[in-house]
Amino acid sequence: MRNLFLCPAFAALALTGCSVGHTEYSRTAMQHVDMSVTGIPTILGLGTLGTSIPLTPEYSLTAAHVAKTAVQRVKSYHPYCDLAIIYHKNDPGTLTRFRSSDIGDPIKMYGYSFISTLPVESKGVNLARTTIRNGWNKSPCMAMASNAGVVQGMSGGGVYNSDETLGGVIVGYSDAIKNGRNGKVILKDVSLYIPYGQFKAWLQSNLAQTPTRGA
Repeated sequence: MRNLFLCPAFAALALTGCSVGHTEYSRTAMQHVDMSVTGIPTILGLGTLGTSIPLTPEYSLTAAHVAKTAVQRVKSYHPYCDLAIIYHKNDPGTLTRFRSSDIGDPIKMYGYSFISTLPVESKGVNLARTTIRNGWNKSPCMAMASNAGVVQGMSGGGVYNSDETLGGVIVGYSDAIKNGRNGKVILKDVSLYIPYGQFKAWLQSNLAQTPTRGA
């Protein structure tokens, strides 16, 4: 499949509604992510919880808009993407390996549903790289659009490759991605996540004392 890169396209994170695509209850999700309680509405809709991903015995990774109001202290915010590292005690057996993925690769998304407070998962493929511009994502941040489902509360959750490596962090969804030049709708009803390549250097810099695994 060709490497679709929607450089002139613009994806706006949905601020209303509660889901896109299909998700289902998953006990496996509990092995990959944790529930993160927040105090104000999240970017995936009105709610009081998000999701985080274990990194080391001391830290977890999540979306910045989840970390901003989470009960855990924040170690570091990404300078231009909706990401943050938070202090969180984790079982060493749950720690994550990383790998970048490409357009057309299959993925799974794991997180917690605000509606049910249950762990959920979805399946899909990477569709295209695109920009996101809002209060949490600034230039030069790039996101990956996929057809995997997301629901309220999954923000900050993990996007996993077929080999169980982490490929990115869920930040929201969009009902339409439009070409920035002519306004033509290119993709509809997509989930959006920040791919590992966008935050690899930041992550390794912050966790230099406990180097991340993977390429």
